[in-house]
Amino acid sequence: MERSERKLKLKERLLDRMDMSRDVTDEELEDLIDECLLEECIRQYIPLPEREKLRKDLFASMRQLDCLQELITDPNITEIMVNGCNNIFVEEEGKIRQYDERFDSEEKLSDVIQQIVSKCNRTVNESSPIVDARLENGSRVNVVLPPVALNGPILTIRRFPEHPFTMEKLIQTGALTEEAAEFLEKLVRARYNIFVSGGTGSGKTTMLNALSGYVPKTERIITIEDSAELQILGVPNLVRMETRNANTEGCQEISIRDLIHSSLRMRPDRLIVGEIRGAEALDMLQAMNTGSDGSMSTGHANSARDMLSRIETMVLMGSAALPLPAIRQQIASGIDIILHLGRLRDKSRKVLEITEVDRYEDGQIHLNTLYRFEEKGSDENGKVLGKLAGKGELIHDDKLKAAGIAASCHKPA
Repeated sequence: MERSERKLKLKERLLDRMDMSRDVTDEELEDLIDECLLEECIRQYIPLPEREKLRKDLFASMRQLDCLQELITDPNITEIMVNGCNNIFVEEEGKIRQYDERFDSEEKLSDVIQQIVSKCNRTVNESSPIVDARLENGSRVNVVLPPVALNGPILTIRRFPEHPFTMEKLIQTGALTEEAAEFLEKLVRARYNIFVSGGTGSGKTTMLNALSGYVPKTERIITIEDSAELQILGVPNLVRMETRNANTEGCQEISIRDLIHSSLRMRPDRLIVGEIRGAEALDMLQAMNTGSDGSMSTGHANSARDMLSRIETMVLMGSAALPLPAIRQQIASGIDIILHLGRLRDKSRKVLEITEVDRYEDGQIHLNTLYRFEEKGSDENGKVLGKLAGKGELIHDDKLKAAGIAASCHKPA
């Protein structure tokens, strides 16, 4: 008998024996599982490793996330992609492979999805088939249900490390140089407004976490996210806020725009917005331009220059009446630094560019490149070789001077 068939048989036996008139504790459930396994072993020999695996699988199916539980607890798994009940893919060390487990049925997958979204007060159903949520460990979750998803419920989980990456760890992995990290530390301490850009999976949230480690612990930080992912540690005066979707029970939507407006009345020293995707870009720029120096956010883009174009578009989504010159002036005066990240062909994540937003002049925003990643080929294992090299000096060093910090930390190449 295959393990999947044996698991289904044992689960049916478990359900028959469980007293549904009361809550069964985890300990009682484990005792019932052991009892059923012992009976099955008497009928047919089951090797000890398979027996242990069945025990874990049965408990996970009844009380946890079924066949995903093992993946959720594996620190090497960074992405879990469920395409219907039969196809599960995982990303491990930058490589995607198919997982050999599956859900027993589409109903079981749907139960797991409802279990996830209900724990963070979200709703997903046929009338509202798309939702973003998170797990208790901070992992980001996206769900798409039929009829939008044609091959069954789609569940995507982005896992984050239990212990957030510090800048020291990013230096060790080669994401950036120690010199560049020291420069970024000075910028954060001096309250420069920093925007982190990059493609999907380039490490924007990880970088935002690392940068937040440079914020003085005496400051009041307010974080705003669609789904709470940031892991800011050691800051006692920290306020974390998360958006809320509207639901059929009468709860109104609370958007990032609403939270930014509210946060400005909460006396923030710094405002950190997890990701800018739309009309809230205007509110973020206004916050940066009206006293919330040292604020940070992220956005999807292919380069630092492209990020500026995307911010323009997002601002227009919120206020089409604003003339383009006024928008560009707001961007140039609000954002001080753009930190662009990328994922190279060897799957490594790198800081590709650190750029200063210089000024708005003659209808254009002028940029000043401070660092740029220079590739120097690949080694015999396909690892990309190169270095984040200094390219220019900071032009606007007034905030550094005001903070009593030396203006420069590198010599341009």
